[in-house]
Amino acid sequence: MTEDERRGAVSVQDARRGRGSRGVYYVHTLGCQMNVHDSERIAGVLEEQGYRAASQRQVDEHDVDVVVLNTCAVRENAADHMYGMIGQWAELKRERPGTQIAVGGCMAQLDKERIARRAPWVDAVFGTRNVGSLPRLLDQARIEGVSQVDVAEGVAYFPSDLPAARGSRVSSWVSISMGCNNTCTFCIVPTTRGRERDRRPGDVLDEIRACVDSGAREVTLLGQNVNSYGYAMGDRYAFSKLLRACGDIEGLERVRFTSPHPAAFTDDVIDAMASTPNVMHQLHMPLQSGSDAILRSMRRSYRSARFLDILRRVRKAMPDARITTDVIVGFPGETERDFQVTMDVVREARFASAYTFEYSPRPGTPAAAMAQVPREVVRERFGRLLAVQDPITRDFMDGFVGRDVEVLVTGDPGRKDRATGRATGRERTGELVHVGIPDGRQAPGLGDVVRATVTHAGSHHLIADPDPRRGQTYDVRH
Repeated sequence: MTEDERRGAVSVQDARRGRGSRGVYYVHTLGCQMNVHDSERIAGVLEEQGYRAASQRQVDEHDVDVVVLNTCAVRENAADHMYGMIGQWAELKRERPGTQIAVGGCMAQLDKERIARRAPWVDAVFGTRNVGSLPRLLDQARIEGVSQVDVAEGVAYFPSDLPAARGSRVSSWVSISMGCNNTCTFCIVPTTRGRERDRRPGDVLDEIRACVDSGAREVTLLGQNVNSYGYAMGDRYAFSKLLRACGDIEGLERVRFTSPHPAAFTDDVIDAMASTPNVMHQLHMPLQSGSDAILRSMRRSYRSARFLDILRRVRKAMPDARITTDVIVGFPGETERDFQVTMDVVREARFASAYTFEYSPRPGTPAAAMAQVPREVVRERFGRLLAVQDPITRDFMDGFVGRDVEVLVTGDPGRKDRATGRATGRERTGELVHVGIPDGRQAPGLGDVVRATVTHAGSHHLIADPDPRRGQTYDVRH
């Protein structure tokens, strides 16, 4: 395409956007909850500059002006996924030359020069620490006609200081810290997000209050290691104090957090969870391995006995606690004996569910240079671990049947909900619930709380199709 043709295509697209708008954008998110939170900030800074969120129809028809990919770098296949999507969007760029493509997030922070080299059709590359620079980069790329790369190494501001376009009116993500001080040998996060930095408690609470004032009924506190929050400020009890302070916020019905690290998980946090009414009895705490030898090799600063003791203390204080975990199968050097110990710990822990991953080496981490377990061995062990965990999860889910649960309706009705006549939300410990609406009864709206009787348990969801004539509960609270 000649320079004149490029300018012509851009001018036609500028005219299509209409006056008072810089066009429509779409953000596609890969990875963890922190990335989801960052995507809300990406959307916020774009909207502040006059862009509008694309409708689902516009996304489906590729009728967008700016496409942003917010990337993950945790696993090897995340990089493959990223480059695959960028390759697909190259065709969109050929069809609509005025469309701009931006890549941000952890892979951009880690691999900025390679992205620009492998995908020259990408207009802007930005990192986890300078989300706010995206509109400027898009403008420069539009003017200069070449890719713009700006990945900050230091942190000038918290992403939470930026405007946000929240993905949900009912549930909000609130970051309490960024970065990580741990040195796990398999993890690239300290490289992509830097050393841990904590937000001031007053700033966190102010953001939570603003979310509630805007209609949120629940928040999830985010950090790479939430329970080390405050250590840099000299207050090892800062996180439990923050949880208790959330209990004083009027209108805030549910508080969740992710993820804690077993090494810093203390009794004051357990007590705050148990004694603060709006803090949910939901805990996701990564085990990673049950073998102490592998935990040492991972540089995880706890051992399996300590991990199991934490679970015992949590369940003593909160018998209804829903505890989930992460487990890595096939970490370098893992022997059959190590794996058997991991399965023993999983049997004893009885997690509600376990997010189980086959180890994949991440370039730049110490574990990538270690002797690797053969892939066929890893896959076989992965299947055996699922065979241990799946029946435990089934027993946990079956325990809900016949119980009344309080379901916060968290999303507008989707196609499936409209077809089945149900509303979808989450009960207090976080399980997904589809609630049937009895004949002649009021349908709940977004943000309503439904008290209903669970009638069926699936592997990853519950169904409550109550019939009041049979004494089953169905009540709606606005």
